[in-house]
Parts: sequence; C-alpha cells; structure tokens
Amino acid sequence: MRKIYVFGHRRPDTDAVCGAISLSYLKNKIGLNTEPRILSEINAETEYVLKKFKISVPKYLNDTKTQLKDINYHRDYFVNENDSIFSVYNFIQTNELTGIPLVNDNNHFTGYVSLREITKELTSNNHCKLNTTLKNIIVTLNAKESYNFENNVIGNPVLVSVPFRLFIKTTDINETSVVILTNTEYILDYAIEKKVKLIIITDGKKLNKEQINLIKKHNINVIITPYDVFKVSRILALSNPTKTIKRISETICFEPLDYLSDFLETSNKLKHTNYPIVNGRGVCEGLLRVTDTNNFIKKQVILVDHNDPAQSVDGLNEAEIIEIVDHHNIGNINTTNPINFRNMLVGSVNTIIYNMFLEQKVSIPTNIASIMLSGILSDTLLLASPTTTDEDRKVVEALAKITKLNIKEYGLELLKSGVSIEGLSINEVINKDFKNYMIGEIKIGVAQVFTTSFKEYQEKLSEYVNELNQISNNANYRVVCLLITDIINNSSHVIFNDSAKKYLEDAFNINDIYQGYLLGEVVSRKQQIVPLIMQVFEK
Repeated sequence: MRKIYVFGHRRPDTDAVCGAISLSYLKNKIGLNTEPRILSEINAETEYVLKKFKISVPKYLNDTKTQLKDINYHRDYFVNENDSIFSVYNFIQTNELTGIPLVNDNNHFTGYVSLREITKELTSNNHCKLNTTLKNIIVTLNAKESYNFENNVIGNPVLVSVPFRLFIKTTDINETSVVILTNTEYILDYAIEKKVKLIIITDGKKLNKEQINLIKKHNINVIITPYDVFKVSRILALSNPTKTIKRISETICFEPLDYLSDFLETSNKLKHTNYPIVNGRGVCEGLLRVTDTNNFIKKQVILVDHNDPAQSVDGLNEAEIIEIVDHHNIGNINTTNPINFRNMLVGSVNTIIYNMFLEQKVSIPTNIASIMLSGILSDTLLLASPTTTDEDRKVVEALAKITKLNIKEYGLELLKSGVSIEGLSINEVINKDFKNYMIGEIKIGVAQVFTTSFKEYQEKLSEYVNELNQISNNANYRVVCLLITDIINNSSHVIFNDSAKKYLEDAFNINDIYQGYLLGEVVSRKQQIVPLIMQVFEK
C-alpha cells in the first residue's frame, strides 16, 4: 500500500504538528498507510508537548518532487559483466534496448555496454583468444552434450580443417588450445594426448563409448555442438565475458533519489536514451529509458492546517493532494481530481480532526487526545482568541475528560513553554512562526511570537526593524511585520519594515503607527491582522 504523507505548514506550530500526528493516527486506524511529517524544525512549545506526552517528533519532509524511484523504470535490468557477449546481445535484442548496465557478482555497477559496441564486437572481434567459462561456451554454441572437468577456459582456438597427418605436421597444439573439429577419427585421440584445454566437436557428432572413457580418464573438457565448423569459428569469441568489450570509459548514472526534473535537464543536454540507476551504495537497481519518464507515481499527501502552496512543501505541484483539513481562508490551491476538503470556521484544526474521529467511530487514546487538546489551547490562546468558537470550547471539554488535564493550569504551562527566545538570533525569532500571503502579485509576510513581557524585544527594537527591512528587500515583501503577542494581557505589539508604515496605518486606522505599537486586544494573526492588511491592497 502506498504511503501518504500528512503534514502541516512550512513553519509548523503546535496546532499543525499535533494535527498532522492525530490525523495520521486516525487515517491509519481506518486502513490507510500514512505517516506524519514536518516541513521544518518544531518550536519550543511543540517540543514541550511531544516530550510531555511521549510522542516522537515526526520526520522531516524535504519536498514532494517526483524522484526517479517514483518512475516505473526497468528495475533489475542489468547483466553480470562475466556473462557472455552472446547472451547479453540476445538480452538486449529481446527486450528492445539500446544498451544494458553491467554488474559484478554483488550487483555493484561496473559499467555500461551499448548495442553499438556489441555490434562492433560482432563484426571485428578478436578470434585469437578465449578467456571465459565453459558455461558461456556451452550457451553460445547451444551445446546439448558436454563433459566438464574445469570451468575456466583460457586458450587459443584451433580449427582442424586439413587431414590428420598434415595437421600434426603443420599445427602445434598444447594445454592452451581449444580444438574445433568435425571428424573425431585420430584427431580426438591426438588432442587428448596433448592435454588440450577444450575440444569442440561440431555437427552434433556422437562419441563412442571408448572415446568417452578416454575423455574421462584424462579429464579433458569436451563440448558437442549442433553447429557446423563455420558457425562455431564465427561465434566462438562471443562466449567471452561482456566486460572484455572495449567500451566508452565514462557512463552517466543516476540515483533513485534524484529528481525527475534534474534527470530531464541532463538528458536533454546529453541526448542519450538509456541511463543506469545506481543507489548510494553503488548497487545497480536497473535501467531508466527516457521514454519511461512519462509513467510515474505521484507522492500522495494530506495537507493539515493550511491550503496555500506558498505555505506548503516544496514540489507540492508535483504531488497528488488527496485531502485537505484546515480552518484558514482558502488560498491559491489547485488539484487535478476532486478531493475531500474539510474547512471549518473554528479556532484550531484539531477541533475539526476531533469531529472526524467521532464520524469514523474511532476512540482517541490519551496521548493523542492530549496533543489535540494542546493544539487547540495553543491556537486559541487558552480559548481567549477571537477565533475561538463554541465548537472549540465543546471539543476542549471533551478532550479534557479523556486526558484528565486541568485546562487552565496546563494551558498556561503550555503557552509559557514556547515564549523563551534565549539563544535565538533576531532572524530565528522572526522565522519561528512566519507565514506568507499573496494578494494578487503583492506579497506580505506576518510573523508571530508569544511572550509574557515585551521588554526583551523592546531592548533590541532597532535590530528587529533592520532585519525586517532586509527580509523585505531580499524577498520583495510589500509588508513584513512581527506580531509580539502578550499571552497574559491578550494584546500584541507590532514591529514592521519601514515601507509598511502607511499600509499598517490604513489597515488599523492609526494616524501615526510606530515601531512596537501596542494593538489592544489583538492576538489573532489570521482574523485580526492579515484580513485588514489584505483589504488595504484589495482596495
């Protein structure tokens, strides 16, 4: 069963991470094969939650781009470098290939041989030397009968084409000779006497009992082939190992984890048709033809707590979105097929997921209920955010019964766990929870952090402004601001890039907004900040 990745947005908060874990748990319970993932490092609050309830941090998902392993390429299409030229040629012809990877006995890639190189060997091979195995010769000559005493054959072919007496006068044979003969009378005895490496008898000539006993007595390799002398002399050298063919020294290989886009770019430059697929351990996994790239399997994903590609994983456009569960505004999302899209006006995605558990009649374990409760309390600021709904409150009560947690005590403990910025750079603080939004061609960015005191931010106010200005200039943001939300007083201070001043004044109807301005009773980025800024640009 194919694996489905379940993940939240690019800057994962507690609601997104816990939602991905809990939804993945639910999906697996109803028969799917899913795995929760994260798109970047989790924050301190989320780390606190997962550690408290003994749940592993999901693995990191770099992207969902199509990789070569997703393509239906020719797996296990390779041959042993010691296989005969003859058998490799037949394999290539039978499978309508233009070449094939070569491997050793451990399937490690050793090279690549093309049909053109084999054809050249067929027309201009060296008939003077054999360095192969008896098995290869038997296959090449289609021998039905043989007497084998030594598998390795290193020697020089000698064709008996003259009468016996003339042959022994004009031709020297020894332990390295491979004698090809049709008439076994006298010649066979002479070849055995000389202890030749191999005797090849053509035209399917049968041996008598006395000859067979003599062969066995002296341990002489003998092959009986149905082919005539001419054919044997013409194809015998093709029993040599394929590795002996003179080949192009450099072969371009790809790994299964390489991206399809990179492969196509390289292939368009090289104009080759076949490429070996070799993994990181050097093991050959098969052959990829350019024509195979039209047949691939997209990675399947479920989006949690977001539906905007700008906030999602790299390569989302190459994946198959099969479901979205979210509580934000609907962004610029497209799918090729109809999907399940659950979008509700609630304060937390875990509120939606709780209802999905009820619909599927799946019981919620204590640890899963605990992280779901954490996600709701985090995203609604202990149910104090204006995004909080009656549905959120109802679900919190239900989850509290399962977990036996005191909502107020645990909620305050939860929020305090994520406010520390000790050891973080200015840039790292801004990027703890940073989200992009697009209004047509206009890009805005809003970061949010939580605190119990604005003082530590106020002391470095100019540094934050400089960093926001730099982010704005480097990434072409019209507005980029940092919302510093006081979880005790339910209010937020705002710091912004210099060029955003006029837009924020229009958005909040303020005559002269300044750095660190206190926005009373403003705690929700989604409901109280972003919509107002969007309205300014939409006008």
